[in-house]
Amino acid sequence: MEFALITFLNGLAYGFLLFMLSSGLTLIYSMMGVPNFAHASFYMLGAYVAYSIAGVLGFWPALLLAPLLVGLAGAAIEHYGLRRVHRYGHVPELLFTFGLSYLVVELVQLVWGRSPVPYRIPPELDGTLFVLYTTSFPVYRGFMLLVATLMLVAIWLLLRHTRVGLTIQAALTHPQMAEALGHNVPRVFMMVFGGGCALAALAGVIGGNAFVTEPGMAASVGSIIFVVVVVGGLGSLSGAFVVSLAIGLLQTFAVAVDQSLGGLLAALGLPAPGSAALAPLWHLSLARVAPMLPYLLLVVMLVVRPKGLLGRREG
Repeated sequence: MEFALITFLNGLAYGFLLFMLSSGLTLIYSMMGVPNFAHASFYMLGAYVAYSIAGVLGFWPALLLAPLLVGLAGAAIEHYGLRRVHRYGHVPELLFTFGLSYLVVELVQLVWGRSPVPYRIPPELDGTLFVLYTTSFPVYRGFMLLVATLMLVAIWLLLRHTRVGLTIQAALTHPQMAEALGHNVPRVFMMVFGGGCALAALAGVIGGNAFVTEPGMAASVGSIIFVVVVVGGLGSLSGAFVVSLAIGLLQTFAVAVDQSLGGLLAALGLPAPGSAALAPLWHLSLARVAPMLPYLLLVVMLVVRPKGLLGRREG
């Protein structure tokens, strides 16, 4: 019971971090209809900017300023770059964001170097939140859960219960009608793109010191973010939320359970297939298989339900 509860909380924290990343990408896709290949780069940029600000002003100002600065940078990129290639179709947009991802990585290496930076958890959050039997749960994991929950509630309130949110939804689904009613649709698109980048940067601020802040951190989560968005359904925030939690829990439990695939089948009362060619597979530990589980889920979802779990768009 103790093991299951602690592992569940760790998986929940990781899942909420994935949702913080995928929510911004989902909003941007709803706006443009094109996945933003540079989205994970803004996650990395948020961690590095927060590291620099925290070294001067402390962690709490960095928590507020880093997402704001990265969001403004994202809005400027949409206004002066992405908007200019939008008229040429989706392929130039894809190439633009793909090239931007490499440009951000090179910029980070130029400014902060190729080695990991010592972006550490603040002392006031570096401790034990509670102890369950003999296992402790860190304060910072609880803080990650709190920030992600507040972000989720803020997005829901903004989109459902404010005039700005209603304008954004109208511009995302019926841009010509919203423009005919006097709304500045390009400005709304710029706000959504900048807001999505700010959400990714917020995930970087609280995830960069929980894990490692280094130039390869964008590549390590970039593919998983797209798995979340595609499996959840392109353009569906609720789908991204459900799948983020599912992948977080699935990977966390797979890593925590120190057992082979054959042993797991035996524990469930299922016989392992007797094929000699597949025999080595049943000796693999779940921890070694865990990184491929999201992609296996992606393949299964594309076969069973191509538009995703809660997707509404078809393309």
